[in-house]
Amino acid sequence: MDVEAYLRRIEYAGPLDPSAATLRNLHRQHLFTVPFENLDIALGVPIVLEPKALFDKIVTRKRGGFCYELNSLFHELLTSLGFRVEMLSARVRSEDGSFSSEFDHMLLKVSLEEAWIADVGFGDSFVDPVRLRSEGPATMHDELRFAVEERNGAHDLMRRIDDAMVPLYRFTEVPRQLNDFAAMCRFHQTSPESHFTQNHICARALPDGRITVSGRRLIVTRKGERRESVIKNEDELRNCLSQHFGIELAEDTDWSRFTG
Repeated sequence: MDVEAYLRRIEYAGPLDPSAATLRNLHRQHLFTVPFENLDIALGVPIVLEPKALFDKIVTRKRGGFCYELNSLFHELLTSLGFRVEMLSARVRSEDGSFSSEFDHMLLKVSLEEAWIADVGFGDSFVDPVRLRSEGPATMHDELRFAVEERNGAHDLMRRIDDAMVPLYRFTEVPRQLNDFAAMCRFHQTSPESHFTQNHICARALPDGRITVSGRRLIVTRKGERRESVIKNEDELRNCLSQHFGIELAEDTDWSRFTG
């Protein structure tokens, strides 16, 4: 792990002691600089769950990734800095209220004086780490509220939507290894049932909102105000990815996979 290169990638120059404040600052910078994206799936490029390959993609080539990539590499960074970190498996809630299969999502448990949940790979979610056990929800930079609730030996990550707290995913504290997620990673790359094969996405958090490319739409939300525009052609998509996400794809990229 080239810690200095990783820190340059996320534009972080603050303290490195294994504390809650450092965790918070690293977590925020990661979400502000490294996009959540699945472009390789649309391009048919295999995602290799191996630390060196992930470092090359995310740090050296300045790409993003989805949960298995982003959270596993963040795990490597935090471990290198002296944090005690465990990978956890989560089942994501569907619109009908059911939960997906085990290993559908990866998140991290960071143990300090108290335990925290870190997650730089879920898309539109919490920006600051969330206490695993707390008396009330934490207020986020964009006034969204999150909390972890214990349910029959498992935990639900809850998000306030309007006046109700709604679960985003369910997880246990059973420690996992990177290889445990390999089968679901293959599923999300290849199955027509996976939402990652149905639509390409590239998104990152902003200090006051979020910017997203979803299909042929550019969506910018700042201070609760949402603006949406259509990406008309390959040149506009190329410029959008470069300008907003720092992503430069190869010259021979088949852009029709995104705009066709």
